[in-house]
Amino acid sequence: MTPADYDAWYETPRGRWIGTHEYRLVRRELDMRPGTSLLDVGCGTGWFTRRFAHSGLAVTGLDRDREALAFARAHATDDVAFVAGDARRLPFADGSFDQVVALTSLCFVDDWPLAIVEIVRVARRRFVLGLLNRRSLLWREKGRDGGQGAYRGAHWHTPGELKRVLQALPLARTRLRSTVSLASASRLARAIEPLLPARLLLGAFLVASAEKSG
Repeated sequence: MTPADYDAWYETPRGRWIGTHEYRLVRRELDMRPGTSLLDVGCGTGWFTRRFAHSGLAVTGLDRDREALAFARAHATDDVAFVAGDARRLPFADGSFDQVVALTSLCFVDDWPLAIVEIVRVARRRFVLGLLNRRSLLWREKGRDGGQGAYRGAHWHTPGELKRVLQALPLARTRLRSTVSLASASRLARAIEPLLPARLLLGAFLVASAEKSG
C-alpha cells in the first residue's frame, strides 16, 4: 500500500468514521491548549499529525519510513516539523516535548516496550498510546494467524501486558480506554458506539495515557 493509498483510506466513509472516533478519544487524554508541544511517534502519512496541528499544538512528526514522511511533509502546513527516526532510539533529549503520542505505530515495532521507555523519556508531562486491541472483534476478523492486509505482522496488545509494562515506569494517573467496538462503521456500529463506555476495553483502538511522576 502506498502512502497516498493509506491516507486516502481515511477519506472513505469507514475510514473517516474510525479515524474520527480514534482522534476524539486521544484528544480527551491530551492537553489541547494552543502552543503545547507534541511529538507524534510513528506519524506515517501524518493524518493524525495534521489534526493536532490544526488544533493549535506545536507538532513534530517522527517516522522511519522516508516515503511516508515525504507524503506527510507535502500535505502538512509549514509549521509542522518532520524527523526521520526510530521509535526505539528517539533522537531527542530527555523531556523535549510537553506530550508524546504514538498511534497504531508501536504495533509494528518489535521491541515495543523499549519504545514506550523512550516515549516516557522524551515526554515532559504526559503521553498517549493508541494500540490494536487483542480483546476486540477486529482482532477476530483481521488479526489472527499473522493478520490480514494492512494488519499483517501487527502485534495486538492486551490490556494486561500493557499494564505490566507501564507499571514498571515512573508514571502517575495511568488510564486505559478504548473505542471502535464494531469497526464495520455500519448503521449498527454507529448506533452502538455511543452507548458503550470507553473503559469497557473491547474496542479495536486501545488507548493508554499517563503522566510523568517525579
